[in-house]
Amino acid sequence: MMANKSRTESIHPAPQMASLIWLLHGLLAVICSNPRPVLAMPPVPPVTCGATGCLLSNAYGAWSDRKDCWVRTVAYPTTEDELRSAVAQASRRNHKVKAVSGFSHTIPKLACPPTENSTLISTAKYNTGIEVDVEKLTVTADAGVGLRDLIDKVEAAGLSLVAAPYWEGASIGGVVSTGSHGSSWWGKGGAVHDHVVGISLVVPAGSSEGYAKIVRLEHGDPLFNAARVSLGLLGVISKVTLSLEPRFKRSVSYSYEDDSLFEDEFLDLAQKHEFADITWYPSQHKAVYRYDDRVPFNSSGEGVNDFLGFQSNLIVVSTTVRATEKALESARNVNGKCTLAAIEVGFKKLVGTGLKNNVIFTGYPVVGYQGKMQTSGSCLYSPSSNTVSSCAWDPRIKGLFFYETTAIFPAPKFRNFILDVKKLRDLKPENFCGVDIYNGLLIRFIKSSEAYLGQSEDSVVVDFNYYRADEPSMPRLNQDIWEEVEQMAFFKYGAKPHWAKNRKLAFTGVQQKYSKMSKFLLAKRQLDPHGMFDSEWSDEMLLGKELAKDDGCALEGQCICSEDRHCSPAKGYLCKPGLVYNKAMVCRYTETFSTVMLTDENSQNVFRHN
Repeated sequence: MMANKSRTESIHPAPQMASLIWLLHGLLAVICSNPRPVLAMPPVPPVTCGATGCLLSNAYGAWSDRKDCWVRTVAYPTTEDELRSAVAQASRRNHKVKAVSGFSHTIPKLACPPTENSTLISTAKYNTGIEVDVEKLTVTADAGVGLRDLIDKVEAAGLSLVAAPYWEGASIGGVVSTGSHGSSWWGKGGAVHDHVVGISLVVPAGSSEGYAKIVRLEHGDPLFNAARVSLGLLGVISKVTLSLEPRFKRSVSYSYEDDSLFEDEFLDLAQKHEFADITWYPSQHKAVYRYDDRVPFNSSGEGVNDFLGFQSNLIVVSTTVRATEKALESARNVNGKCTLAAIEVGFKKLVGTGLKNNVIFTGYPVVGYQGKMQTSGSCLYSPSSNTVSSCAWDPRIKGLFFYETTAIFPAPKFRNFILDVKKLRDLKPENFCGVDIYNGLLIRFIKSSEAYLGQSEDSVVVDFNYYRADEPSMPRLNQDIWEEVEQMAFFKYGAKPHWAKNRKLAFTGVQQKYSKMSKFLLAKRQLDPHGMFDSEWSDEMLLGKELAKDDGCALEGQCICSEDRHCSPAKGYLCKPGLVYNKAMVCRYTETFSTVMLTDENSQNVFRHN
């Protein structure tokens, strides 16, 4: 009876599921009919201190290992000299050091010091220095300067920053050090670090140099390509100098296409359109092409890219979406997730995914200045008195909570990856609805780089978000599908992980994937000979070590399962081979096993009561 009930619920949404879905639909319709921006509750600072110490969190409220990060000493320098003094003091005390910005959107624990007695340096108040050199076409900024502040200052001077990530809630130091990017194979490419022409680091030194010194590097310096993507392991970034171009405009249009041929079309798209990308919704059989190019400066239009996922949401909407998805997970209701996915894709199409011709979206193309079209994040800005809306993932509101997998493929390998994912999708398309509730698979392009921890060839980047349970021991509906896609990407096709995203398993064997890793480690020993900026987490991540496997470790991507105990056998999740990529080992729900476990448990209850 239990098994039959479960099958029935997976076909027909229960009444309460349907009510939640239609409530969500109604709320979305209200938002769509109201073009005025909704101010958001500002994000919580990443460092909060109390009587017993300071807690470092990321913006999602949980690190990938779910363990808290406590520190006793936090420094808030406001100038480069104060930053040098903070590093010197830590060096004199033989403290380990990590740096964090005022945003902290990294998923791996890069900013977490190894012990409570380490020193955490925050650049949250080192965020005012922005110097634009119009003649040299450069801008130099303090490491803690927010990306939006930098872009606005550059645009006001009649110039544009060509590359930026899609999310603007990051500091320039964080953007560069983690390899953040937009999308482009043109010019210098879509990665921000490839537009860096100068960088300053504060590194430890001997007593004769005051225990810390500032190292300034430019293109051509032996350490420059190590410093451009450094993960905070070479020192604390102090200042970054970026190349600029004269201010320009862009024209953006989205085209919703059937996905039957997009594995043969992505190359052509990237080569013909400077800022192209593709959003793939596998369960909907849709590929959304972004046609995005420069246009003459006198072109009409003052459009804005206010991406829907980064807009402020009424808290009731965010909590309802989360509650709906939790209920669908609990009921193993795949069709309910497909209803949500269809609503999500349809709504994005209706509102141009957040593009606005002026105040609202009225149709394509949307033309606007580079500074308003490249990056977005309107949910970041509001008075602290606001309590009705927020970024959808704000951990204080029990809103969206998700994993983010980001794989970087050599371009020639990407076509076969798409074909493999399609094979997996075609076995049961509704199993892919869970990812389409978020943003499908976002496909972007970044150019080959000379940075040691950048990409050595023209590459294709795939991002996808998917449901994460409130408790680490709770399995997810269709989690085997996303584990198989994840392992297919990183192990069958040798994709590299994005340094600021991903679950721990994505970094397995990463050292072998970077041909210049030895050069980076050599630079690390030169600038930080005593490992002042090391931590257990960064060592595991950079060296790609696989740790001992605990019960349930595969549920959160802390390991790849090799035994059932690494999944959740008590809840019916066993370690099984992949369906298309047979070398993958994934946690798959086995209904027969689950029913046997429930029957056995019920029998024991009857025995105990008798």
